[in-house]
Amino acid sequence: MNTWYMALSEYFPANEMKSEEHFELLLEDKGCSYKIEEGADYVLAYFEQEDFLFVDYVLVHSHSRSAGLGSRIMDQLKKKKKPILLEVEPESIHEPDTIKRVHFYKKIGFQCIDHIQYVRRHPVTKELNEMKLYCWSFAPKSDRWIIEKMAAVYQEVHAYQSKALYGTQPQEINEILILREHTYNQAK
Repeated sequence: MNTWYMALSEYFPANEMKSEEHFELLLEDKGCSYKIEEGADYVLAYFEQEDFLFVDYVLVHSHSRSAGLGSRIMDQLKKKKKPILLEVEPESIHEPDTIKRVHFYKKIGFQCIDHIQYVRRHPVTKELNEMKLYCWSFAPKSDRWIIEKMAAVYQEVHAYQSKALYGTQPQEINEILILREHTYNQAK
């Protein structure tokens, strides 16, 4: 088992993890676009396309947190001068790390895309996994642009070879990415 895979699987919940075989297939088949970087204190997995970048996993080991390493990693990605998308667990008072993660991403300039619902079923655990989408960009991106890019991420990364790897068909895009209606409260 790869050390980076062990670190990721020890930290992230099962309903957010890919199998090690899935990672290996992504690296083998999409090595030009799917990358894993491992340092002494971190693991970073991302999917890079010509016009955007998706952070699949970023893990800073507990002994190195709050020392600026996460910010430096994200700054290196920002230097690619592409919009960056990522998924974050919703904040929960029962999981203090979720609150810290959200605070971290907001602090370094990511915007939460609340009006796009993103829920997918894990191919192994069968659990529904609701995540919040976050975007960092030099210029604002439309909801349609974000949905289009996340649809590509789902097909090219999360659901890649799903039938062969997990024995399940991937969900339809319109099941996992839903643009919520904007609702406005009017003063009476």
